Amino acid sequence: MAVSVRDARTLSSDRRWLESVYRDYLDDLAPTSTGLFPVLGEVGHSEPDQLARWYADKSAQLLVIADSGVPAGFAMVGRGARTPWLPPVDFRMAEFFVARQHRRRGVGKAAVPLILDRFEGRWEITEFQRNRAAVQFWRGIVSSYTRGDYIERVADGEVRQNFVSGPQRSPRR
Repeated sequence: MAVSVRDARTLSSDRRWLESVYRDYLDDLAPTSTGLFPVLGEVGHSEPDQLARWYADKSAQLLVIADSGVPAGFAMVGRGARTPWLPPVDFRMAEFFVARQHRRRGVGKAAVPLILDRFEGRWEITEFQRNRAAVQFWRGIVSSYTRGDYIERVADGEVRQNFVSGPQRSPRR
């Protein structure tokens, strides 16, 4: 297994692959739905509309996670929002998905450090507290990546990990 990460906007085959797994991604989100995010049809957006928005968003990096060159997942890295009540962040993991046939093989675990090292700075990763598998995955990854040097907050049904990626790998307090 050789995991790599590449810009999803470069190859048309990556876009077609992402379109082919987008419904699986939405299906994975459905059991943890909190009602905070409307169903696509409720706001007049179709799946192709949402994907077009992702591709058009120049403030975010849309990445394909590849396993030996074959698309296996995707991630979207967004710029951090500045809010007075949260720690400042440079980047946030806006989306993260590994296709079912590539799960439990270490693809996600291998891809995350590649992404974090690519975007050096202050990070925030957020999971729905009810999504126990996601919380466990991200706690393990962040703890390993930072060697335990991160801040975690649980509030309003979300778990948030804040840390710094890159050489220093320690959160700003």
